[in-house]
Amino acid sequence: MTLALYVRRDSVVHRLPAGAKLLGLGVLAVTLFWLPTLTAAGAALAGVLVVGSVVARLPVAVLARQARAVRWWLLALLVVHAVTTELLTGVHVALRLLTLVLAAAVVTATTRVSEMVAVIERLCAPLQLVGVRPARVGLAVTLALRFIPVLTERADRIRAAQAARGGSARGVRALRTTVAPLLVQALQMAHDVSEALDARGADVEPPPRVAWRRS
Repeated sequence: MTLALYVRRDSVVHRLPAGAKLLGLGVLAVTLFWLPTLTAAGAALAGVLVVGSVVARLPVAVLARQARAVRWWLLALLVVHAVTTELLTGVHVALRLLTLVLAAAVVTATTRVSEMVAVIERLCAPLQLVGVRPARVGLAVTLALRFIPVLTERADRIRAAQAARGGSARGVRALRTTVAPLLVQALQMAHDVSEALDARGADVEPPPRVAWRRS
């Protein structure tokens, strides 16, 4: 059973249009880089947590799961900046990344995938002039969004299977023993999806429109 991105709730955030939420996410990202201060990053993170847990009434586990997914990246940023620059800079960068990750999680948890794809297809509509098909872009985004929870679930299954066999590796070795089988499964899923799309004619160009004239 795959994990769902959308969390059903009756809140103001859920009722907002998908375009408005995506625009807000973009404005937040620009603001975080426009105001490069630790205070701004901390305030933005607190605001995202309030919007997600209080206004949108999302379960704390949803946001915590997203934070756990990037915890090693955050730790790596802290270590790199502590060695190359200073620890405070690493804290600032880590806070900024965590804020954007959690904000994106709030958007995806309060917006249906179909609504986000519809917005993206409307934004890509002008690209038809240069041969880009908005429907194909929307399909790519849909597949990417659906693959995220599926891969997360597969990783959990691999770790559970290894634990059941007595494998209690930690650190880099545990990461290696999880990434290898997960990569194989991801490639297999990608191959299966591509074959299914080919069988349904997803790569077939639509016939040109013919303008009929009345005689």
